[in-house]
Amino acid sequence: MFFSGPGARPRTWEASPSEHKKWVEVFKACDEDNKGYLSREDFKVAIVMLFGYKPSKIEADSMMSSVNPNTSGILLEEFLSIVRKKKEVQLHRNEIRHIFTAFDRHYRGYLTLEDFKKAFRLVAPKLSERTVLDVFRCPGLTCLSLNQHLISREDLSEGFTWAL
Repeated sequence: MFFSGPGARPRTWEASPSEHKKWVEVFKACDEDNKGYLSREDFKVAIVMLFGYKPSKIEADSMMSSVNPNTSGILLEEFLSIVRKKKEVQLHRNEIRHIFTAFDRHYRGYLTLEDFKKAFRLVAPKLSERTVLDVFRCPGLTCLSLNQHLISREDLSEGFTWAL
């Protein structure tokens, strides 16, 4: 998902034809007996091939329960949908990490209030300091780390926001 301006809504990411082809090839390679679907173990192998990690039991259970219960596994179209969504999330997190790093000038892994105010002055100069302070101030919060959930883009009608 990507954002293109103040108050922007996420737009969906689409795979390139070559990426789509790769996903289909991985599906076929993991469908060892040409069953037309991926079993739980087949699915795990496919995720390792595409994303470089073995999904947890919880993630595998979630994916298996999200597909048509009348089938014995994940069909190609369901697999493509799952992979597209995972890729969107991966790209969105990378975009956030890139933006966060741009404002974390001291490479500390967090933003102080001063860092946060500077970031907002650069990207949303019309946003009141009060709003910036309200966003920053949470009970017990003295700095913002990349892994914290902050606010969504809908929370501010103008300007830049962090979202995880």
